[in-house]
Amino acid sequence: MGDVDQEQPEKNDSADESEDEGEVLEYSPCGRWQKRREEVEQRDVPGIDYAFLAMDTEEGVEVVWNEVQFSENRNLKAQEDKIRQVFDNLIQLDHPNIVKFHKYWTDTKDGKSRVIFITEYMSSGSLSQFMKKTRKNNKTFNLKAWKRWCTQILSALSYLHSCNPPITHGNLACDTIFIQHNGLIKIGSGFAKTFTVAPDAMHHVKTYRKDIKNMHCIAPEYADPGAFGPPIDIYSFGICALEIAALGFQGNGGESSVHVTEENIKRTLESLENPLQRDFISQCIIKDPADRPNARELLFHAILFEVHSLKLLAAHTFVKSLSILPENLTDEAFIKRIDPNTVFAEIWCKEPVQWKRSQVPNLELEKFLEDVRNGIYPLTAFTMQDPPTKTRPVTPEVDNPQKSEDQNSLDVENRLVTSSSCNVRKDDSSKYHITLMLKMDDKMNRQLTADFSKGDNADILAQELVHYGFINKSDEELIAKLINDQLMTVLQKTNIPVEGS
Repeated sequence: MGDVDQEQPEKNDSADESEDEGEVLEYSPCGRWQKRREEVEQRDVPGIDYAFLAMDTEEGVEVVWNEVQFSENRNLKAQEDKIRQVFDNLIQLDHPNIVKFHKYWTDTKDGKSRVIFITEYMSSGSLSQFMKKTRKNNKTFNLKAWKRWCTQILSALSYLHSCNPPITHGNLACDTIFIQHNGLIKIGSGFAKTFTVAPDAMHHVKTYRKDIKNMHCIAPEYADPGAFGPPIDIYSFGICALEIAALGFQGNGGESSVHVTEENIKRTLESLENPLQRDFISQCIIKDPADRPNARELLFHAILFEVHSLKLLAAHTFVKSLSILPENLTDEAFIKRIDPNTVFAEIWCKEPVQWKRSQVPNLELEKFLEDVRNGIYPLTAFTMQDPPTKTRPVTPEVDNPQKSEDQNSLDVENRLVTSSSCNVRKDDSSKYHITLMLKMDDKMNRQLTADFSKGDNADILAQELVHYGFINKSDEELIAKLINDQLMTVLQKTNIPVEGS
């Protein structure tokens, strides 16, 4: 009993420590994001002073709360336009293989100006961490998996480099490339130029390069300010591709944290057995940046390029349709979708051939569609995803980041609706149930439900959605018309007039 009594306080200490890490320290101005005490250890990013775990209360997922502090003797206002321009561009980025930037704002704490931005949380760790575990039991990396990883990374780089002006990551390394449990690859924790656009305001810019790990990933021309551009990322990608293929470098025990010389890189490249793989990497790490291929050209290299299957093309078309997502289907559509006799594809010829639902294993199909939706199998043989061109609303700057305790002051929805659908169904009583599916301009989905009776009005319902911060004021008329049209279609079948139509 004595031993048990002695161990009990340790358990309580552990529980107390866990509670402390979950304690909310700050709120975002809109109240959506809650900063916790627990720091994110996987971040080793030049320019970011602090990174904490946070909670997205709207989506119910964990995110990263990043903080960049300004020097006390510098004027934030003088650099504000440049900073806003850069972060507005980063928030617009929308690619399945790029860590998502959700929001940013500026404030002052303890007399110091800060930029705070919210990013996606990659819980499974970096490629460096993955390879460290893998190299214990393997000498080389599986070629098929290597191709899939390289394709995803190049798809992201091609997207960034196609922006106007092009966005250069500038800090690409296996430490800044992340992997999820399903094999999805995302690049993030970099964008070095983000933190150098305002060198007069940010205290770390003059010395940050000295602290960068993975110096072997830095292109030879990096020291020349005028040479900063997409070719730098291609060189870094080539070194990463080599490190992944060989699970480390020859002559340094496989540890990239140890200084890697040109001789290490040369010996490792020569150790690869596949000649196409060697040629692919060799082109990426050519000394002259003008001679390096771009990301799009590398996707067509013989080691990576393949003709997309009809299955993959159909899957991409399927997942892009908002109306056929499971949560958007009506009861009748859902029943039809799971019908084993539903025809998925058909070849018209003298003897037509059909593929039915019953011929495809259910779990296998759902997993494949989910992988395509997540970005594991990007389409690279066609025109790539266009970079953003529209301007987002300016993120509001507030003096006090703490959430207002005035319950009468309601949040304003700054996001706009890019697509929407409405479903109306009648229950056993006289009430009708409305389900709205809204896709916002940051690619987040919002599902709203409401009861609708004979005396209700679609315009008033839309006004209430604006009042309670569910939609932006500029979307009010659009949503009102959507609800009204759907109600008229359904209610007229039962000869019930629609108020306000």
